[in-house]
Formats: sequence, structure tokens, C-alpha cells
Amino acid sequence: MLLSIETKMGPNVITMRTEVNESKFIELLVHVVNALGHSPRGMATKLNKVLYFCDFAHVRRSGDPITGFEYQKLAQGPAPRAMMPIRNRLVEDGTLTFESTTDAFGYNHHVFSASRDADLTVFSPAELETIEAVTTEIANMSARQV
Repeated sequence: MLLSIETKMGPNVITMRTEVNESKFIELLVHVVNALGHSPRGMATKLNKVLYFCDFAHVRRSGDPITGFEYQKLAQGPAPRAMMPIRNRLVEDGTLTFESTTDAFGYNHHVFSASRDADLTVFSPAELETIEAVTTEIANMSARQV
């Protein structure tokens, strides 16, 4: 799989070879869900953005992404292309649950929770450092602020 990253400086595109690591993606997803907690600020949009920032902050730090997953541009921000099938599978097996609610303004919110802690042994120390830096910085922000 090829991962292309466009720089903000112009039309230059950096292409690197990377492999998709589904087990790291799943553990990152579980870890981020646990880090965000049950607050309304732990919505699906914010979850997608945190996953994106973990991967791309690590690209900036080390030159390689954590999961190797491809992200797509959506109206509310970036999201992993494979998010829905993996999320649905994790809901089916009981690893994740989510509650869908509508607030007083008519907005739908999806709050996630995980039934277990993430297996952090799949990550290198540098990856864990990136993940913790991103989740700590973003934890108290809304999806819009992220």
C-alpha cells in the first residue's frame, strides 16, 4: 500500500511504502476510546480525528505512520477508510459499544466505550510517546476544536 502525504509548502508529494497493521489500528482505536472516556466530547468525529493525528504526528516524528491505514477526507474531517467495517466487527464481538443520542439542537452524537484495555505491547516506545502526546493534547477539546 502506498501512502501519499501532501506538504503545505506546495504541490510536492512524498510517497513512502508502508504496510497496513490492523492489530495496531484496533489497539489504537481501543486505547483512544478509553482515553476519551464517556464524555460527549468523545464522539465519532473526534475519534476519527484523533486516530488521524496519531498516525500523522508519528509520520512527522519518525517518517512512518503507526497503523499504515489510509484516511479519507469527509465533511467533518479525516477518517480511516476501513473504520466502519472494523468498528462494526468490534461492536459485534463486544470489544466496543456505542450509544447514539440526539441533543437538544437535533445533532446526533455517538459515544463509544470499550470493554477492555488496549494491548499497548503492539506499539514501540516511540509510537506510545506519540499516541500519549496526541491524546493528552486533544482529550479536553471538542471535535470542532480538534
